[in-house]
Amino acid sequence: MIVKLLSYNIRFGGRGRERELAQVIRSVAPDLVVFQEATDTRVISRLANETNLPFWSARPEHSIGYISRLDIAHHEWHYPAGAKHSFLEIVLQGSEARIFGLHLSSTFSKWSERRRVREITSLLASIKRHQEGFHVLVGDFNTLAPGEILDVRRMPAWIRGLVWLSGRDIQRATIQLMRDSGYIDGYRTLHPDEKGYTFPVWDPHLRLDYVFLPKQFAAQLLSCEVVSEAAKTRASDHLPLLAEVELDA
Repeated sequence: MIVKLLSYNIRFGGRGRERELAQVIRSVAPDLVVFQEATDTRVISRLANETNLPFWSARPEHSIGYISRLDIAHHEWHYPAGAKHSFLEIVLQGSEARIFGLHLSSTFSKWSERRRVREITSLLASIKRHQEGFHVLVGDFNTLAPGEILDVRRMPAWIRGLVWLSGRDIQRATIQLMRDSGYIDGYRTLHPDEKGYTFPVWDPHLRLDYVFLPKQFAAQLLSCEVVSEAAKTRASDHLPLLAEVELDA
């Protein structure tokens, strides 16, 4: 079974932008959408209705939620020690595959990168029992991969100040930890020479949104694309990331 999986940070709950968000989602016809900043359950319910993705779940003040065309056998929020946001485990009906939606702490600095490392370390420890089975981690990691350029001149003044105070750059430890833990960076694996920027939509220059799979399942990632057309709307400050994965090799 091939599943089209969309990861989308909808900014501050998405309230007042439901029409634009639904337009973006319908344009790519996903089977499952994993949201970040999905803090308003009324928005998620409306998006499920307007996109004909009838299965949904979200919780007030919880960042991660979803809407789905496919039946969901199980979903559960987990709370890793020290994490700012819970992460969401989703199991599709008729499959043992697991999809984990996450949203790591924001702000660019050496100190916040250390927190993201703690968060992802805790998350990986909590899903260790699933390491041998097919699973996908998707979401807003709020950090850069090793080797990618941070153009501080394009950042707001307060962020430039934090970056300068913490060493004039940020560490890239979070994404390196994912690599060292046996995961592939889906977009970068399929697009080694493309920027893949997802933030902000009005001046894309940061790749903050990721899809990760265990290396042994790399062949089951069929595509991974930034939905650049979303920049034509005011739906969010992030561009969504669309991946196609084959659940049964």
